[in-house]
Amino acid sequence: MGRHFLTGEELDRASLTSLLDRALALKAAPRGSRALAGRCVGLIFEKPSTRTRLSFEVGVVELGGHPLILRADEMQLSRGEALRDTALVLSRHLDAVGVRTGPQASLEELARHGQIPVFNMLTAEHHPCQALADLLTLREAFGTLAGLRLAYVGDGNNVARSLALLGTIAGVEVVVASPEGYELESGSGATLVRDPAEAVRGAHAVYTDVWVSMGDEETARARREALAAYRVDDRLLDLARPDAIALHDLPAHPGEEITAEILYGPRQRIWDQAENRRHAQKAMLEWLLA
Repeated sequence: MGRHFLTGEELDRASLTSLLDRALALKAAPRGSRALAGRCVGLIFEKPSTRTRLSFEVGVVELGGHPLILRADEMQLSRGEALRDTALVLSRHLDAVGVRTGPQASLEELARHGQIPVFNMLTAEHHPCQALADLLTLREAFGTLAGLRLAYVGDGNNVARSLALLGTIAGVEVVVASPEGYELESGSGATLVRDPAEAVRGAHAVYTDVWVSMGDEETARARREALAAYRVDDRLLDLARPDAIALHDLPAHPGEEITAEILYGPRQRIWDQAENRRHAQKAMLEWLLA
C-alpha cells in the first residue's frame, strides 16, 4: 500500500527538503519525469476547485500518468455508499487517489480501508499541498527556508494549520495573528498573537487567506467585521522586512483580506504560488508512489 499524504506530518525535515529539491528540478524540466507512466490517479472533488484541479490534472499528465476526475455527485457516495466500500473499489482500479472534501475523518477512513496511497487535496482541517507550494515559493524567493519568518494574518484555518505544521518541519518560524474566536489552536507549531503588526514585524513573508471560505457564508458579515483589521495592505507590509513578499493561496477578494495594489503589484509572489502547486504536487506524487 505504501505511503499516504494526509496532513504533511508524514514528512520529516530531510524528506521535505528532498521533496522541495525535486520540485525545483521538475519546475525546470516539467516533462522530465515519467514516474507515473502507465498509472491511473483518481482525483475526487467534493468541493469546487480551480488551482487544485488544474495543477493535479496537468501534473499527472506531465508525469506520464492518467488522471481520472471523480465528482462526488457522480459517484455512489452521493447516494449513501459507505466510504469503506468506495475505498475497496477504488483500490481495484487506481494506483493512488486524492480527495478534496470537508471532514478530515472521511479522508482518513478512505486511507484506512483502501489499499492504495491517499493524498489530501483539501479538508476543513488541513491543506498540506498548498503548504508545499508555499514553502517552494519561499525557497525560490530567499534561497533557503531555515531562519525565515512567515507571518499569517487572519482566520486560523486549514491553510494556517498546514503552514504551521510544515513550516515548523522546514525550520520556518510561523507566526499567526488572528482575532478572538478565530485563533489557531495552541500546539500547532506556530506562535500565536492577536496583533497583526506584531506578527508582521521582521517577517520575510506576509500571508493571508479569504475571510469567508466555502461553508462560511452564513456567518459572512460577522467574519468580515472581526477580520477587518487583518487586511494585508502596503501599510501592514511596510512593517515587515524591506524585501518581504505577500502570499495568498487564492481565490482572493481584493478590498477584503488583501488590497488590489498588493495582489497585482510587485511586492507579491502569489501567482508563483499558484503555479508552484503543480511542481510541488508532482514531487509529492513521486514520493508517494516511489
